[in-house]
Amino acid sequence: MTRLVAVPNVSEGRDEAVLDAIGDAFSSHADVLDRSADPDHHRAVFFLAGAPGQLHRALATGAAEATARIDLRRHDGLHPRVGVLDVAPVVFLEEEQRGAAIAEALLAADAIGAAGIPVFLYGELAGGRTRAELRKGGPEGLAARGTAPDYGPARLHPSSGATLVAARAPLIALNLELARPATLEQARSVAARIRAGGAEGLPGVRALGLHLPRRDVIQVSTNIEDHRAVTATDVLAAVARHHSVERAELVAPAPQAALAGWPEDVELRMPGVIEALLGR
Repeated sequence: MTRLVAVPNVSEGRDEAVLDAIGDAFSSHADVLDRSADPDHHRAVFFLAGAPGQLHRALATGAAEATARIDLRRHDGLHPRVGVLDVAPVVFLEEEQRGAAIAEALLAADAIGAAGIPVFLYGELAGGRTRAELRKGGPEGLAARGTAPDYGPARLHPSSGATLVAARAPLIALNLELARPATLEQARSVAARIRAGGAEGLPGVRALGLHLPRRDVIQVSTNIEDHRAVTATDVLAAVARHHSVERAELVAPAPQAALAGWPEDVELRMPGVIEALLGR
């Protein structure tokens, strides 16, 4: 049976009971194959697989549970966000799945909107509009710009904000921990150089320099939007040209091809490879 994948991101990374409840809600209509959480980013990433026509129900049920349990007004994490279910992308792994992913993403946007949460489309479904554009200034910035939601209520939910929905290819979320000694300023400088548009810009790569106080780690946090053009190894090499990397982590499962050439002497913590999780 054909299954689609969704990678919803939730603005909670510390309360395991809350994440368990949201995971149970997702699992009502899909399989939860992975979950990772970070207390400094104050964010959790779920990896779901479900049948077309069912996966969107899982996302809407999880959105309602997140709304009931999280108040975005008290959120203090490092990760940019505009909602308690911040993003809910439906992911196509092969080109022939694109149409099914688009259809499921639109069903998800409609169902989440019907649950009382405004939904903004991004990526291919919104003429190329990006997550970063929508997240600029957080929920307050989104509200101030007066951009109309594509689905659901006309105004942001007071405690749960909005959800961003897309249909897209896999996005690789790779965090690289700089070897000590390192400073936040160094991480920000490296991030600015390697991100798309920077002095050494890697196409389709977004990057931030962060200090994670709970772990006392200096990190370059990256998103790779097209792993066929830029692999995780390419990002590692770009960062390492400026500062040695102690270890790295993948926030969510990635395709095997995204990890090609990763050196054995740099630890890579990862939840798994997409193909293995899906039994391919």
